[in-house]
Amino acid sequence: MAPSRRECRWEMIFLSGCVLLSVWGLQPALSKVCNDYSRHGQDNSWYMGKDKKLPIMVLMPMNESALMSGISQGIEPAVELAIRHIRESRQYSFSLVTEIYDTECDNAKGLRAFFDAICYGPKHLMIFGGVCPSVTSIIAESLEGWNLVQLSFAATTPVLADKKKYPSFFRTVPSDNAVNPAVVKFLNIYKWSRVGTLTQDVQRFSEVRNDLTNELEKADIQIADTESFSNDPCVNVKKLKDNDVRIIIGQFDENHASKVFCCAYNLNMYGSKYQWIIPGWYQGNWWEQANSTNCTTKKLLTAMEGYISVDFEPLSARRIKGISGRTPQEYEREYTKEREQKGVEPSKFHGFAYDGIWVIAKTLTRVMELLRHKERHEHNFTVDDREVGRLVLDVMNETNFFGVTGQVMFRNGERMGTIKFNQFQEGHEVKVGEYNAIADVLDLINNTMRFQGVEPPKDRTFVRLQRWHISVALYSILSTITILGMLMAGAFLFFNIKNRNHRMIKMSSPYMNNLIILGGMLSYASIFLFGLDGSFVSDKEFEALCTVRTWILIVGYTTAFGAMFAKTWRVHAIFKNVKMKKKIIKDQKLMVIVGSMLLVDLCILICWQVVDPLKRTVEEYSLEPDPQGRDFAIRPFLEHCENTHMTIWLGIVYAYKGLLMLFGCFLAWETRNVSIPALNDSKYIGMSVYNVGIMCIIGAAVSFLTRDQPNVQFCIVALVIIFCSTITLCLVFVPKFISMRTNPDAATQNRRLNFTQNQKKEDSKTSTSVTSVNQANTSRLDGLQTDNHRLRMRITELDKELEEVTMQLQDTPEKTPYIKQNHYQDLNNILSISNFTEGKEGEKTILKNHLEQKPQAQWGSMDPSRISRGPLEDINSPEHVQRRLSLQLPILHHAYLPSIGGVDASCSSPNASPGSSPRHRHMPPSYRVMVSGL
Repeated sequence: MAPSRRECRWEMIFLSGCVLLSVWGLQPALSKVCNDYSRHGQDNSWYMGKDKKLPIMVLMPMNESALMSGISQGIEPAVELAIRHIRESRQYSFSLVTEIYDTECDNAKGLRAFFDAICYGPKHLMIFGGVCPSVTSIIAESLEGWNLVQLSFAATTPVLADKKKYPSFFRTVPSDNAVNPAVVKFLNIYKWSRVGTLTQDVQRFSEVRNDLTNELEKADIQIADTESFSNDPCVNVKKLKDNDVRIIIGQFDENHASKVFCCAYNLNMYGSKYQWIIPGWYQGNWWEQANSTNCTTKKLLTAMEGYISVDFEPLSARRIKGISGRTPQEYEREYTKEREQKGVEPSKFHGFAYDGIWVIAKTLTRVMELLRHKERHEHNFTVDDREVGRLVLDVMNETNFFGVTGQVMFRNGERMGTIKFNQFQEGHEVKVGEYNAIADVLDLINNTMRFQGVEPPKDRTFVRLQRWHISVALYSILSTITILGMLMAGAFLFFNIKNRNHRMIKMSSPYMNNLIILGGMLSYASIFLFGLDGSFVSDKEFEALCTVRTWILIVGYTTAFGAMFAKTWRVHAIFKNVKMKKKIIKDQKLMVIVGSMLLVDLCILICWQVVDPLKRTVEEYSLEPDPQGRDFAIRPFLEHCENTHMTIWLGIVYAYKGLLMLFGCFLAWETRNVSIPALNDSKYIGMSVYNVGIMCIIGAAVSFLTRDQPNVQFCIVALVIIFCSTITLCLVFVPKFISMRTNPDAATQNRRLNFTQNQKKEDSKTSTSVTSVNQANTSRLDGLQTDNHRLRMRITELDKELEEVTMQLQDTPEKTPYIKQNHYQDLNNILSISNFTEGKEGEKTILKNHLEQKPQAQWGSMDPSRISRGPLEDINSPEHVQRRLSLQLPILHHAYLPSIGGVDASCSSPNASPGSSPRHRHMPPSYRVMVSGL
């Protein structure tokens, strides 16, 4: 029968190996090997008899000069002890015979030993051994062609876990990759979710690192940094520090471990903030034997303190009797005795070798049972090496018993063993935990884990956000001052309402005063809102406060200064254009003006809120160490009220408020000469605008510069608001309060100004003689001013006519001019002007009596003979004309001139001719009447 394709393939592999041996100077007998190979394929009667000796091929380096030969020497007593225990148990119908072949940990020599065992040795049912990774991997790759199964007790390289490449390879020792699930479990216990890796650039460690990366990704653990080095690890260690890696998983041998920890000591990467996790298979006191650095042993021990080492457990710690009928502790005593008798050093793999022999015994027993069963139930049953190899593989995968190394069980040829965790404490390693791969459970031994800090290290520099908030003490102090300011404003409000009917308060517009106080209170109230931040309210409430406090401050400012400027505008409107016919300016109109200003504010604020509302923004600052030295950093942050176009909106508000301030300054300047204190607040408005403007400019500048100092910023803003509101209210109300206490009438009295003879200035300055302006008499005042202006113009016309009459009389004294009746009536009308211009009723009465009674008394005393004359002749007689002029002209001039700024009533008549008359010079006092015009 022609050989199959697989057989041809492995035949070629065998021949290729022989060629390699020829190249290396090793000449096997090819013809004999081929014969032996064919013979081995036909001899399968080994399972039939009892007490048969079954040969097992053992491959390991035995030469003392070979690398890793110490492992082989240490496990040989364990193998012999296992074979003896199997024989003593009397549960097996065969005895195992080990045929040891020295591989010398060399690929060529290992291949030669393997081929020699096949060619010259007995028919081996299984291969036991494989210590050196390179030799083991070469042999394990060719096992399928020989229908053999290999069981290793010391090959931990992860390469051999590839079942596609090494399908017939098993091992009782866990792979180097077996520690990775345990490490992930350990990380999860301490909630470390961010790690870094530091790997020596060697295939063995790189493979473990790659598998660890997969395990970490499955567990959702972040790998912050992955570093590899060949010789000097210091650069890579520093990179780990720069990336804030606190939990470092290392994969390197002991020679480089001393370099790593020396770098860690120099970079201060040890202590309570760092945790190192390294392999646990280093030799004892490795830091002394492998120290090739410039760091002393003391420095290394300082940096190494607290590191965690992870490795497989060589012997189970459980005191349970296993398959051999002995506990792991009892076995260890027997092994130690056997080893000491041989005079060899112990090997940490001896327990895996001991359990390996038991695995082979149980496997062969089960295979023999299966073959016997098939032979009994199948006719013409034959078995070949391929069938035996397949049965061995199946039975090996079903292995499950408790040995000296723990529960022995395979999963895809990999041992599901026990992983131990040791911690370096005060110069030696202490076991702190154990991971059971079968149950996927990590048990930490109580009170054995000791961290150098009060708690386990953090997996990163934890950043605690610390809000820079306003001091409660500062907020309390400024709130107290604000409350005092509001109480003061309340006192002013009470004073204004209580005395609203007082003449001085009436003249100062009490309703406008109330608005000024309301604006001040709103400004005060905004201080409480400016002091509230995220430490007092939630984020959503803080965002609402951003809008509310802005609205309150802007509305309060406009209400206070708008009312103040509206009052000043009314004074300006009354006194600066007296020639115009005046309309009544009531407080309702001033309310409309203030409302218009507020409407502009509302339009700006509503557009601001709709288009680009204020939102809570967080500004973070650089990290700061914890003042108490704890293992975290502090990142201060500040909350601000901002939006996308903050500069534009503030510019609009500042521009509007600035125009309002300029308008107030203009009104204050225009009304500076109005001399009624109760009516004119221009001086105080100017002072208020000056103080508020200066304080706002200073406050805004300093507030911007102290943006990152919330206490200073709040203090400045609050003091500016308090100062501006307080100084404004005091300047408006304190003078009124003092005036009412000292001289209640002085504020309403007018100082009469001396009018010049310039008619233009006369009209513009006449308004300064107003005696009272308030809400009740505004209408009467406007009417009197209009009548006053009209009558003065009429007086001027009549004066010209009187002068013409006087000149005619002086030029023609011999003639008897005829004075028309309507001229005489006009003179009487002139004399009645005092009824309109005199402000007091008593003066009206005096003037009326003077005009009506005195002339009648004088003219009633005339000679009766003259009365009998005709009326026209008597009236036009020179004597009568002279008497009327001597009487009426002085009265006319005395009544007219003072009203336009001329001579006083006590002065002589400017007319020379009438003034020189003896009658005029001796005129009774009742004729000297002064008419005060409005």
